[in-house]
Amino acid sequence: MELSCKSQYALLALLELAAHYREGEPRQIRQIASQHNIPDRYLEQLLATLKRSGLVRSQRGAKGGYLLAKEPSQITLFDVVVCLEGPSNSASNRNGHDKSLESRVVGEVWQEASEMANSILQKYTLKDLCEKLDALRQTNLMYYI
Repeated sequence: MELSCKSQYALLALLELAAHYREGEPRQIRQIASQHNIPDRYLEQLLATLKRSGLVRSQRGAKGGYLLAKEPSQITLFDVVVCLEGPSNSASNRNGHDKSLESRVVGEVWQEASEMANSILQKYTLKDLCEKLDALRQTNLMYYI
């Protein structure tokens, strides 16, 4: 199991929006794209998808851009991944009656792994990611006398 490029870019953009959530000022696509090396047009498509799912909202005007539609603590990583990738399709649910015993066993293990991954994604929110990022930044600070 791997995090797709699409989901990774979306999570980076959402993390940026979450970091600036309290300010209430929208972030423009070009700001986010340049900071995280994401192609502008691709990010535009991702944010449009996230907007349709109610995870972000846009604000028009000269100082317009994108904002989170909910508190960072209310958006789970699972919400984001399902929005972009769709619900996971388990191997064990497809044609279960036509499979060999070996295929069914592999499918059952894959199903269990998917459920565990989904459980972890449901556990973490954008707020959690922001807190982890802040903690990492604090450990990387060096003080010079």
